[in-house]
Amino acid sequence: MVDPFKAPKFEVPEEMRDFANKSVEQAKRAFDSFMGATQEAAANLKGSAETMQRNAADATHQVVGYAEQNVKAAFEHAQALVKAKGFDEVMALQTEYLRNQMAAMQDQVKAMGKVVQDAAKPK
Repeated sequence: MVDPFKAPKFEVPEEMRDFANKSVEQAKRAFDSFMGATQEAAANLKGSAETMQRNAADATHQVVGYAEQNVKAAFEHAQALVKAKGFDEVMALQTEYLRNQMAAMQDQVKAMGKVVQDAAKPK
């Protein structure tokens, strides 16, 4: 007599176990590969963010330096103008100041362009 409470014995064929095992191993390899790529992407993103922060800090430092340089030149120019003896001297001082500031501005723009180019280069 068959016991109704006893489950029938069911055996999984060896081929099905092998197939299932290979499927699980393949899925694990795919997951490991995905996780490796994800971790690499996260590391690259972190490196890019750190580089961007460093470049921004460098650019900010440079801009502040230029501003300080330009304000200092303006104060020196104002002091020279106050000491001028006549209109001709004022015009000569003004011409020299403008020439110097235009040269300084060109140098500053070139230097900032280099900072931007360097920041845009892939590392």
